[in-house]
Amino acid sequence: MNETTTEAERHAVLDSLFEAFNRHDADGVMACFTPDVVFDTAAGPEAHGRRLTSQDAVRAAFVAVWTDMPDVAWTVTRHTLAGERATSEWLFTGTRADGGRVAVEGVDLFVFEGRLIARKSAFRKDR
Repeated sequence: MNETTTEAERHAVLDSLFEAFNRHDADGVMACFTPDVVFDTAAGPEAHGRRLTSQDAVRAAFVAVWTDMPDVAWTVTRHTLAGERATSEWLFTGTRADGGRVAVEGVDLFVFEGRLIARKSAFRKDR
């Protein structure tokens, strides 16, 4: 497989990932990740946020976001790919439990292994 094909396939995985995020489809999201995925969340007690190191932990984190903000959505503005690395820029929107609206920009940094995402690190504006 040449690099153009690989990049196109990885771009398609990113599209599938965000489509699954917005459908609140845990199985669809997890199908985009390697079994040993590492996800560094946007917030947490460490410099890297909170590190999740299993598919079960990553799945639970997204289910919690969908539960807490039933209308949450990520509107992607750009994917950028360079070899096994990629970024996705997006607008995160949703309604908090107190009724307040959230609308903040963010970016995910990804590392691929083959056609699947092995690592995700999220960065989001704080308002």
